[in-house]
Amino acid sequence: MLEVNQEFDARMQKTVDVVASDFAAVRAGRANAAVLDKITVDYYGVPSPIQQVGSISSPDPRTLTIQPWDMSLLKAIEKAISSSDLGINPQNDGKVIRLAFPQLTEERRKELTKQVKKYGENGKVAIRNIRRDAMEKFKAMEKRSEITEDDLKDYEKELQDITERRCKQIDEMTEKKEAELLAI
Repeated sequence: MLEVNQEFDARMQKTVDVVASDFAAVRAGRANAAVLDKITVDYYGVPSPIQQVGSISSPDPRTLTIQPWDMSLLKAIEKAISSSDLGINPQNDGKVIRLAFPQLTEERRKELTKQVKKYGENGKVAIRNIRRDAMEKFKAMEKRSEITEDDLKDYEKELQDITERRCKQIDEMTEKKEAELLAI
């Protein structure tokens, strides 16, 4: 691979990683601590991820428990989860917060599938934007006579191959997540 394209390939890989983490945050009917990744709690004036203020465990496939290290955070964690788009009511027993994940309804599965498609499409758009930035950089390099017209064609071809590979990767991840969501 041409060293010039490695920088853009690395940026595209970061985009794929972001899409993967977005997919992990979409719950698929079973308890997964990743659904809490984007929820923050006000901890002494600092918004902190739930993972940093307590321990999260999964006693069974449909339940998550959150045990804060500082018991004064129970109400704040409960409020943060309730106000999130998770769609789960937390149960606070004074020591831990329990999150019971109900079976997904057909309607909710379809909503989540649309959300997954949107995440995938946004990732592919970001990858194409990286390709556009790279193309502009290569054309500017050619204009300044830093590379030849043949080099430009080689860079563009290789960049297109990288872009197609990364977009295909996102498509495969999207299909896998959709299948996971639609499986009962």
